[in-house]
Amino acid sequence: MLLIDLLGTLAFAFTGAFRAVKHELDWLGVIVLASMTGVGGGMLRDLLLGATPPMALRQPMYVGVCVLGAVLTIFAKKHIAKLWNGVMMADALGLGFFAAVGAARAELAGANAMTIVLLAGLTAVGGGVIRDVLVSEIPQVLKSDFYATAALIGGTAFWLLSYTGWAMTPRLIITTLLTFGLRLFAMRRRLELPKVQRLPASPSTLLRQKNIESPAARSP
Repeated sequence: MLLIDLLGTLAFAFTGAFRAVKHELDWLGVIVLASMTGVGGGMLRDLLLGATPPMALRQPMYVGVCVLGAVLTIFAKKHIAKLWNGVMMADALGLGFFAAVGAARAELAGANAMTIVLLAGLTAVGGGVIRDVLVSEIPQVLKSDFYATAALIGGTAFWLLSYTGWAMTPRLIITTLLTFGLRLFAMRRRLELPKVQRLPASPSTLLRQKNIESPAARSP
């Protein structure tokens, strides 16, 4: 499980570092954003499960992996940018890794089915949400991409396999591959959940307009 966790951390650290580059942050900003993206979801999960201090603070290698991703981005961003499809593949794989690890840690903590699924999703997308908030953007998972949905489906699959008696290792592998496959399919097909269209005006304005028009409609 540790190797899966570290690989997911590195993949997410790259995406966080490149978001920092997009906003032209300084070197410290790149490291902070890479680290928050890499370990933020896992830290939130551990705090909710009462596992304190979080794993990322008890094992220095997690932050070390994030710093590695940030440093590689700082000094080789042009080369990494040319391989961006590969980075997105790594991000999708990281999503699968984190969904699997989040579900497994929740189950080991004695969580119920709903909590297992929710913490699979939180572990997978929590770091990205923190990243976007730090650079004053609407979290990407709330407005585009079949991202959090893939993680939630993966978490559901993990629980269903547990319910039918599968061992931990096969469940981790299947959850990772399922989440990765769903995300990859969505990327290639450009799948997104339907968006809710905005109203032409605020609800209070629409209500006032209705009240104004109603007497006119009733007049002969």
